[in-house]
Amino acid sequence: MDRSRLLKFLLPYLWPKNNPRLRYYLIAAVIFMVVSKVSTTLVPLAYKAMIDTLSAESAKMLAIPIGLIIAYGVARISASLFEELRNVMFIHISQNATRLLGLRVFKQLHELSLRFHLDRQTGGLSLSIERGTQAVATVLSRLLFSIFPILFEITLVSLIMWHLLDGWFALAILVTVVCYILFTVMAVSWRTRFRRELNQANADANTKSIDSLLNYETVKYFGNEEFEAQRFNTSRQLYEQAAIKNQFSFTALSLGQTAIISIGLVVMMAMAAKGITQGKMTIGDFVLVNAYLLQLYQPLNFFGFIYSEIRQALIDMENMLNLLMVEQEITDKPDASTLQLTKGEVRFESVSFGYDPRRPILNQVSFTIPSGKTVAVVGASGAGKSTLSRLLFRFYDVTEGAVYIDDQDIRNVTQDSLRQAIGIVPQDTVLFNDTLRYNIAYGRTSASFEEIERAAKLAHIHNFIISLPDGYDTKVGERGLKLSGGEKQRVAIARTILKNPAILVFDEATSALDTHTEREIQAHLREVSRDHTTLVIAHRLSTIIDADEIIVLEAGSIVERGRHDELLLKNGRYAAMWQNQYHEEEQLMV
Repeated sequence: MDRSRLLKFLLPYLWPKNNPRLRYYLIAAVIFMVVSKVSTTLVPLAYKAMIDTLSAESAKMLAIPIGLIIAYGVARISASLFEELRNVMFIHISQNATRLLGLRVFKQLHELSLRFHLDRQTGGLSLSIERGTQAVATVLSRLLFSIFPILFEITLVSLIMWHLLDGWFALAILVTVVCYILFTVMAVSWRTRFRRELNQANADANTKSIDSLLNYETVKYFGNEEFEAQRFNTSRQLYEQAAIKNQFSFTALSLGQTAIISIGLVVMMAMAAKGITQGKMTIGDFVLVNAYLLQLYQPLNFFGFIYSEIRQALIDMENMLNLLMVEQEITDKPDASTLQLTKGEVRFESVSFGYDPRRPILNQVSFTIPSGKTVAVVGASGAGKSTLSRLLFRFYDVTEGAVYIDDQDIRNVTQDSLRQAIGIVPQDTVLFNDTLRYNIAYGRTSASFEEIERAAKLAHIHNFIISLPDGYDTKVGERGLKLSGGEKQRVAIARTILKNPAILVFDEATSALDTHTEREIQAHLREVSRDHTTLVIAHRLSTIIDADEIIVLEAGSIVERGRHDELLLKNGRYAAMWQNQYHEEEQLMV
């Protein structure tokens, strides 16, 4: 996205059509800014008048200089007062823009496909959003209340110098300002690549640190603390090198700016001194020239920083806004309808799919889960079992064929209504770093505490929760790390019960648990799935012997199907898998 499009993108946030209050704030902020700059420009004029008055014979009349001194004080106070009032007005606009744009990007990230999130690192995304939202406020405030006021003040000063002195002083100011701005723009453009390198190095270091801390236990298991420290140190060294280059370029920029301003100052002071010696100018005029130059020096000196900041903010915004440009892979059709549940029957019809077109995962898979029945899918790792649940939730669209719920193609219904109809207990339940109450209520955020308690009781976790010092207000830690595997699965069951969907998916829900816990959880799952259409994706065959139908997947295709006893009698793939697991369990017991 180029700079002009970025600025055009920001315009609706600066002048919101549907919010008259914020438009009034903007108008007031602009008025206060103009009054502030006019007051600032009047200060040297009052100073000149005081000097001329005090140096003349009329200085004996104290009323005139005292009046000028008061006017000088009023001008200075007015400049500061209206500048602060401007800031008070504009903060409403900048913060509103930051909030709305941040919300828009946040919602976009949730709209993007699972494929996008699996390819990205959370730390980098988080940093892009944080920097981008801050950059919005920076660009809006700097453009409107830094760049424009500087140019406005330069114009006023040039006109005053032209009117009071002569055109050469105005020309000298304009030449100095133009040289300064041109140098700053070119130097900042040159510095941009160093800043990009610095940003990239910072994002890389941030991503590595977050990734390492999220995998704290894995690091400890393998004793790789020093390895992680070295990885982090390497990324920080790259950041260090980029920061040094960035500082060198900044020093060159500052020295060049100072040289231009100093040369302009010396030339104009020499012109003023010559005017005094020739009797064309007063001491007050000399002071006026000096005061205006010093007054302009500060915003001009700040201009380099402002321009650099705007350039950097635009880069940060670009990184964030690029997320808005990512095309959504899974979208609702314009005429998508709400899923109409009647029986809750699920049907996969000739489904083919691959995450990569060159590597198919499923090939012409067809099966039906009748209303209220349980179908289990088994097979080796990589056979495509978990892919079925992702297709059912429509995290991806099938390559060929279709998935139906009550004879409705899920591509023709809204994603929200589809996902409201399905509940899942996954293999690895990831919880929010919040309370047990919050995590259970996530199944239905409008649920009352009594409903949350009832769901916890049905999931057989209520007694555990009330035994904790903080009960339902106990924090579970990041990703639920303070809970055991069995406790996390019970929380997952509780929130699925609270959701009360027509269709259930158990995606290897007990494969990571010990045998005793697995049996308990399996008993709870059977209770939950009674009278629900249920898809069970299983690794341990002992957990699905009661399924109404068992489907065996191999290399993405169905190779066997039937009930447990029927498949054992066939003495095929399922029977071989059963024998292997039976012998493995026997050996473990021995």
